[in-house]
Amino acid sequence: MKLYNSLKRMIPACMTGLLAAALLAGCQQELPAPENDAEEFAGTLKSAQITNLMVLTKSETLPAGFEEQLAAFGEIVSTTPEIGMVVINPKNGKAQAQIAKLKEVQAVVPDIEIRMINPRESVEATADHIGGNETYFAYQWNMRAIYAPQAWDAGFTGAGARVFILDSGIDADNPDLAPNLNTDLCYSFVNGESFDVSTDEFNHGTHVAGIIAAADNQRGVIGVAPHAEIVAVKVLSEVTGKGSFSNINRGLVYAADNGADVINMSLGALLNRNGNYMENGVWIQGPANLYQFTILAQQRAINYAVKKGAVVVVSAGNDEFNADGSGSYFKMPADLENVIAVSATAPYGWLLNQTGPLDLFASYSNYGKSLVKLAAPGGDFDYPTSAYVYDMILSTGPGEPGGYPLYFSAGTSMAAPHVAGVAALIIGKAGGQMNPVAVQQQLFKTADKIEGNGVSAYYGNGRVNAYRAVTE
Repeated sequence: MKLYNSLKRMIPACMTGLLAAALLAGCQQELPAPENDAEEFAGTLKSAQITNLMVLTKSETLPAGFEEQLAAFGEIVSTTPEIGMVVINPKNGKAQAQIAKLKEVQAVVPDIEIRMINPRESVEATADHIGGNETYFAYQWNMRAIYAPQAWDAGFTGAGARVFILDSGIDADNPDLAPNLNTDLCYSFVNGESFDVSTDEFNHGTHVAGIIAAADNQRGVIGVAPHAEIVAVKVLSEVTGKGSFSNINRGLVYAADNGADVINMSLGALLNRNGNYMENGVWIQGPANLYQFTILAQQRAINYAVKKGAVVVVSAGNDEFNADGSGSYFKMPADLENVIAVSATAPYGWLLNQTGPLDLFASYSNYGKSLVKLAAPGGDFDYPTSAYVYDMILSTGPGEPGGYPLYFSAGTSMAAPHVAGVAALIIGKAGGQMNPVAVQQQLFKTADKIEGNGVSAYYGNGRVNAYRAVTE
């Protein structure tokens, strides 16, 4: 997957007085004709450094004595019997071929690590720089774009819905998140790291959490579903931004087994059919079966979660990639079945034209009818002055106890949690329990058509609409 590093910069103080500045001209957007962008992903191959192997059984269970059998080939790292998965640290280079010959085994593949879909830009905000004592909601154009205030006014705030956030952890002390965070269920699958973060280098999981369910507490920001319960499941390191496929699969199973109504995953990787995968714009060489069986393993975990009652929402990705006609590539997990992949929208110079369009397609977002199911605010940074900062999404960030950091960020990582929040509103309206397929259908049916009346390569079924989702 193409990674874009987070850029943290303070907003200049001179920006605070620009809310009433002149209107912009020419902010209409001409979308490019979809075309195959595959040639962009050609590049140098590097060899992967793999430590563990992910073993999948044919039965999708763990047969009696199977773990003991595997232990002959190395150290068992983890087991997930719900989807027939075992992770093993092999004792030598021959172990993979030997394990593959066992009659119970369907596949043995390297347990590669992938990264979060990192924000394309991330800018720290403080009260001194965004209006002093004024409410931060004034800067949340994204909530107005999806008609969230109208949904709240109608009495729907996500109460009764439980949203699991598979990411890099959450700052449990953040005043906007603590009221809705179920710390008893929060869990970390990353060795040596707690789910509770205070100095997350990437600000990722905490920012995503605030978009979904920052509390309605008359301070800071507010989330799409301000009364929903959120749970942090750490599957990505707060230090490196990476996480193994097996830990993500384990996180899905954990969420499903602990009452998840919605699961948000703002993470992903780009795979090639020849077994290679992209990291930081460079192709990493993997075995040919990596493509087929890595997809199989995560699809098992997704299916398990959906069968247990969870709606799974994922980011479409920030590669500016057209998924249509690009059969050699697979975006994980966005290309999987039973997920809602979300592309990103944004305004253009919002600070200077607050009545302008909010549904322009974001410059970085992946697209394609075969990929995108819905669109939602993700923000952008294309406006050619420092006012670009306010075209991004303002949400919570980690900090020291007692602190109140906020960040503007842009990416499909920010778009997905808007949909997860609206899903929570729908489920809350239904009393806290609803069939995932019915939730998905309601999201699709009530989304606003931004481009034509059919399914759009850029907006999927449309830009999510919170008010329509709970009133129609």
